[in-house]
Amino acid sequence: MIEVEDVSKHFGTFAALDRVSLRVNKGKLVALLGPSGSGKTTLLRILAGLEQPDSGRIRLDGVDATGLGTRDRRVGFVFQHYALFRHMSVAENIAFGLKVRKGPHRPSKAVITERVETLLDLVQLGGLAGRYPSQLSGGQRQRVALARALAVEPRLLLLDEPFGALDAQVRKDLRRWLRHLHDEMGLTGVFVTHDQEEALEVADEVVVMNKGRIEQIGSPSEIYDSPATPFVYRFLGNVNAVPCSVSGGSAVVGGLHVGGGTVDGGGVAFVRPHDVELLELSPDLPQATIRQVTVLGPLVRAELALSDGTVLEAEVTRDQRDRLNLRRGLEVSVFLRKARVFVGDVA
Repeated sequence: MIEVEDVSKHFGTFAALDRVSLRVNKGKLVALLGPSGSGKTTLLRILAGLEQPDSGRIRLDGVDATGLGTRDRRVGFVFQHYALFRHMSVAENIAFGLKVRKGPHRPSKAVITERVETLLDLVQLGGLAGRYPSQLSGGQRQRVALARALAVEPRLLLLDEPFGALDAQVRKDLRRWLRHLHDEMGLTGVFVTHDQEEALEVADEVVVMNKGRIEQIGSPSEIYDSPATPFVYRFLGNVNAVPCSVSGGSAVVGGLHVGGGTVDGGGVAFVRPHDVELLELSPDLPQATIRQVTVLGPLVRAELALSDGTVLEAEVTRDQRDRLNLRRGLEVSVFLRKARVFVGDVA
């Protein structure tokens, strides 16, 4: 188990982390998700022992590890740009962390060779032991970097934007492979990403960070379906953000009930495009006019204007588009399956 207790870190006057607390249970794969400057990489480096916090504690399996170096913490670190030794073969890169161990902690040559061969098979690079990094693709180099991190049998695997330098298809293939590898080995891991899809697909738990603080912690479904703050709503996926005013416990925009709350006042209603349902024109439901229809692969995005001029985006299937004959200028009825209002300053 990893415990982060009230950790703060400043670089000059810039607060990279502001009293961050977090717990990562054993065997879980956790994503640190946020925009540039949110503090996610600083937190990862503090977990690795590459940076020291200004205040707070890091505990590994109940032991205070705040002052320990990377080697004593037994962590494996995978960088975005691989950081492989160009003059070493694939096998030599993987074996490096074992060969530099001293005294009784250094395995025998036979044990090192066996472990390297096992890891090469594990990362699906069997037969490439003698090649050099320059002879590998980006995806293959990243697998070598991961195998090198695993060679020292870390109790904690840390990955900093591990697939950020790869093209879209390779990135998608590797993150699925990483999820499978994690399940097979039962590792405890933390990875940094700014890619929402990557975090939601790969992680057991997602930690959303912003301006050095944690906005929300939860499972991928919890984070996406029930955002705790306006920032999480905006950062995770496409969303309609509609200014509104809550009065008498409810808010109505263009005839649509968009939510409510216990406090009256100005705020913003958030609704995902896939929660905007389009129906054939009905006198019992609010109306809207289609302004634009765009095909996005299997989905169709429709831009519509409500009676008061408010613009919303809706996402429907191609079948729904065809059934409703969606086109510019068509009037439809609108129903919101789910929306949430935040009252106050939600900029």
